Amino acid sequence: MRVTGYSYPWDVAEPGFADRAGELGVDEVAVAVAYHTTRAATPWSSGRTAVLARHAALYRPVRAHVWDGARLRPATADWAGGQDSAGDAVRALNAAGIPAAAWIVLTHSSRLGSEFPEAAVRNCFGEPYPWALCPARREVREYAATLTAESLADLDVSSVVLEACGQLGVLHQCHHEKTDAVWAPAVARLLSVCCCTACAARWADTGLDPDEVRGRLRDEVRRLIETGDLTVTGDKLPRGLGNALLATRQRAADELRRGVLAEIRPGIRIVLHGAVDPWVTGALPGLTPAAAGDVNAVVLPCWQPGAGSLDAVEAARAQLPSTVDVGAYVTAVAANPVPDIEAYVTGLGRAGAAELHLYHLGLAGPGRWPDLHAAIRGAREPASRS
Repeated sequence: MRVTGYSYPWDVAEPGFADRAGELGVDEVAVAVAYHTTRAATPWSSGRTAVLARHAALYRPVRAHVWDGARLRPATADWAGGQDSAGDAVRALNAAGIPAAAWIVLTHSSRLGSEFPEAAVRNCFGEPYPWALCPARREVREYAATLTAESLADLDVSSVVLEACGQLGVLHQCHHEKTDAVWAPAVARLLSVCCCTACAARWADTGLDPDEVRGRLRDEVRRLIETGDLTVTGDKLPRGLGNALLATRQRAADELRRGVLAEIRPGIRIVLHGAVDPWVTGALPGLTPAAAGDVNAVVLPCWQPGAGSLDAVEAARAQLPSTVDVGAYVTAVAANPVPDIEAYVTGLGRAGAAELHLYHLGLAGPGRWPDLHAAIRGAREPASRS
């Protein structure tokens, strides 16, 4: 399996990072070039314990003339150690002989969603999700395309890793999140249907009445909540309505992705974070029918070890064309470590994964480094399917 290790720009700047990455034997290091709000531990640093990224930012120079006239524009990062911290990281990796990928987060910006709530995803109760920019809006798609172009300007990268290349939804780890384990899967799916004016206009173009659609969604959400069943996965919306809502989302995601891809130079490998279930929203949103034809690899969320992740990899391998690699996104820094991460990764390879996307070369300190080694040993096992 090909191994991509993930990092932040400040991780690469720590003394010894390139040596550690080389000793691990990763094939590529994905550097966050445009990223969302985070508080990231820095266990390899001798001078601090964490970096607080207060808002989403572009870790490259934000050139005013490029964004002239645009309402949606990225912010700079005064915590990153320079105006081009991501560019510096990519260049340092290249100098060390380690291929670098540009890791770009597209529609996830709580800063922009809060400042411009009309550009955010909005549920059937009229509540905006400020962390989620809606791809149905032209200015969101233009923002994502320009963000991609500026992320890659004058950089030599082997791959581009696209995260949040689609719609985010109701399930999001917000500040001191208090909605965990509250919504059944069916409720979360319906609360993730974007009902903003741009999406509603697209519904109207297909003959749907937006007010009626919002009302049916609200009624069904309330009915499902009142059952008290936190395991329910199905709803009672007419199938035709569900299909129309999904088609609207997928059309916007396709438009977003194609605008982004138009800004990437030929010859750079395109890696898309996604999920097999087309209704999934989030950082790894559901694949559209057209997505596979645009990319070189699709990376699936495999952070939870077990049959569900193995089945998702197997399903993706069966559904995607042979020209598209399947990647497995695995974390070595979860609160509860994978009991046998080497065997788990080996199993993912046997299920059809050709790539291991390993999280995270900066967050995993000395205490988790053996887990990274074990994961990579599992990735190097023969990928013969049982």
